[in-house]
Amino acid sequence: MSVFKGLKPILYGGREVWPLIEGGKGVAATNHASSGAWAAAGGIGTVSAVNADSYDAQGHVVPQVYPQPSRRERHDQLITYAIDGAVEQVRRAYDIASGRGAININVLWEMGGAQAVLEGVLERTRGLVTGVTCGAGMPYRLSEIAARFNVNYLPIVSSGRAFRALWKRAYHKVAHLMAAVVYEDPWLAGGHNGLSNAEDPRKPEDPYPRVKSLRATMRAEGVSDSVPIIMAGGVWFLREWNDWIDNPELGAIAFQFGTRPLLTEESPIPQGWKDHLRKLAPGDVLLHRFSPTGFYSSAVRNPFLRNLEARSARQIPYSRVAAGEHTVQLDVGVRGKNFWVTPADRDHARGWAAQGFSHALRTPDDTVVFVTGEERDTIRTDQADCMGCLSHCGFSAWKDHDDWSTGRLADPRSFCIQKTLQDIAHGGDIDQNLMFAGHAAYRFAQDPFYSNNFTPTVKQLVDRILTGD
Repeated sequence: MSVFKGLKPILYGGREVWPLIEGGKGVAATNHASSGAWAAAGGIGTVSAVNADSYDAQGHVVPQVYPQPSRRERHDQLITYAIDGAVEQVRRAYDIASGRGAININVLWEMGGAQAVLEGVLERTRGLVTGVTCGAGMPYRLSEIAARFNVNYLPIVSSGRAFRALWKRAYHKVAHLMAAVVYEDPWLAGGHNGLSNAEDPRKPEDPYPRVKSLRATMRAEGVSDSVPIIMAGGVWFLREWNDWIDNPELGAIAFQFGTRPLLTEESPIPQGWKDHLRKLAPGDVLLHRFSPTGFYSSAVRNPFLRNLEARSARQIPYSRVAAGEHTVQLDVGVRGKNFWVTPADRDHARGWAAQGFSHALRTPDDTVVFVTGEERDTIRTDQADCMGCLSHCGFSAWKDHDDWSTGRLADPRSFCIQKTLQDIAHGGDIDQNLMFAGHAAYRFAQDPFYSNNFTPTVKQLVDRILTGD
């Protein structure tokens, strides 16, 4: 095998590894089999510590159920599941790696109980985990936790500005353990993305200037060029990134692969999900804002996501009293007479009700959305069953600290993310669940490597990537 020109191993965790990182996809979409094999192939495998699977004595996945009566009790159970699952996955991945490559873990800072989970996992996996990647929020305490357990940390950011804030507040105190900085492109990466309010989701920006700016920020703070920036999002063929390798403007560069490892023999996602990846066309992955985290995220635009789009489209603003253009009372979908809307919106509402969307649910933004009776019941049940999987959940109004509430109305335009991700990862309907994917997923259908329904092992995929393809 000939290695792509300019690609060289890096020193990480005391050994040489390829600068190829497996993206850590949460809720059982990345597990020990895929991450251990990635490390065994000489790269950096990433175990997701976001509600990972545990196993019983017979090797079967332990269902994560929450019979407890209160959200706080269910939240405590979720933390226990998360720690036990991630520890099991790390141990198995480490055994598969057999001393090659490295094993990282990935956590979302916006995960419910993130700090307790991270500390619990690191306490029970000492010597097995080389580093922690962490994003989806501003994880200021990541460096402090890494120092306590003497592991590397790799913050995930989408701009130099975000890095500067983290560095100045906390990371400069633990500079020696910051092994790399992951640049996760908001318009290319799958899952939750760090798109700011100043950036237009409809206008993707070239990642090169943004990464160049990130490196300039790192240099200004005294961070060595030998600390790699890991490009995450949209990476497929390394030959397409030739200008990034050995580029003095960018310093050391590594590459993260989140989408391509989904379609491997070791990938734990169900076969139906794998098969669907082969059918995607450009534009089939949608950057949206329906996630209960409040972040933008990217997922396959399947019927589940289209339903959320349609639900938000059936939305009208209202006032509690007649004011401005709100001159008529809403007479469908609501109880009471204190919903004042425009005449045109009342007509829209009547039309939706006639189509079966006869129930209006209030949102935190002084609007109502129209849903069917079945949808209303599902939304209310899911909100009531919340197990606190996020630090702040827009869908259920849960918060994992202080008074345990965001103080806002629960938002029916969103969904229970734990429920749907657990379901799709364990064989649920791929049309009726959230299916995360990066925006380059359409390339499965175009890349000859995957022709004739070929599914590579992780080793075959890494070897292929190393050639530039």
